[in-house]
Amino acid sequence: MEALSENIIQNDVISRLILIAIGVVVIFLVGHFVKKMFTRNITNNSNKYRANKAVNFFGYFLILIAVLLIYEDKLGNIGMAMGMAGAGIAFALQEVIISIAGWFNIMLTGNVSVGQRVKIGELKGDIIDIGIMNTTIMEIGDWVDGDLYNGRIVTLANSFVFKENTHNYSAEYPFLWDELTVPIRTESDYRLAKQLFMNVLEEICGDYARKSTVQWKKLSNKYRVEEAQVQPMVSLTFDENWITFTLRYIVDFKKRRSTKDAIFTHLLEEIKKSDGKVMIAAGSLEITNVD
Repeated sequence: MEALSENIIQNDVISRLILIAIGVVVIFLVGHFVKKMFTRNITNNSNKYRANKAVNFFGYFLILIAVLLIYEDKLGNIGMAMGMAGAGIAFALQEVIISIAGWFNIMLTGNVSVGQRVKIGELKGDIIDIGIMNTTIMEIGDWVDGDLYNGRIVTLANSFVFKENTHNYSAEYPFLWDELTVPIRTESDYRLAKQLFMNVLEEICGDYARKSTVQWKKLSNKYRVEEAQVQPMVSLTFDENWITFTLRYIVDFKKRRSTKDAIFTHLLEEIKKSDGKVMIAAGSLEITNVD
């Protein structure tokens, strides 16, 4: 009689596992088909990414529902066993639990999202994926000058939201202020130089300034921030060696280096057209007394 009972129990376990396996296979096959359909019909990479993540999440949810339905008559015993093991699991998997809590925090607050440029601790880069456990970042900088990718992909546990300072370069305001300095000789026409430099900034960065004005108004509706100078600005200082112009401007957070290159190129062209009225300064050593 005992052998018969054990055989029935064993067959019941095997039947349930087979049903779970069949359900998992069916769900993954349907999910794979749906994702291929999205790949063909959705051209925007951001929308395609969100659609694939939604399919994955819904698939995991269906698997959980299937397991609960198959073991519906056993849920009482399962709940008791889970309660007894809960404390030990919580202690052993505390980092995992904190990471999952971090994922919920990211999803609910929206402080960071895929496509944004962030600095987390000493790591800086663009978020390319946010999973339940980890956030994946395409790193910029380090041995590469400027805000350019260095090819290194870094995975962070989502617990970073509770442990690290997060600097977001592109959340509600996807623009940055940037500056560069240009020294000119003291005998140069500084009024002409200032006008030339302002014209260059308006030509290259004027559109960024106009777009950023709209974004700044949205930001000021959400946070207590003062009015900001988003239009290009040129200021100067001088000493006995040269006149130094500081050029301040708004730029798209992903185009800082290319914009700076365009500004320097146009500046050199305009200085050359001035026919010597504006001359770049360089350090020099003057010997006044030789014994």
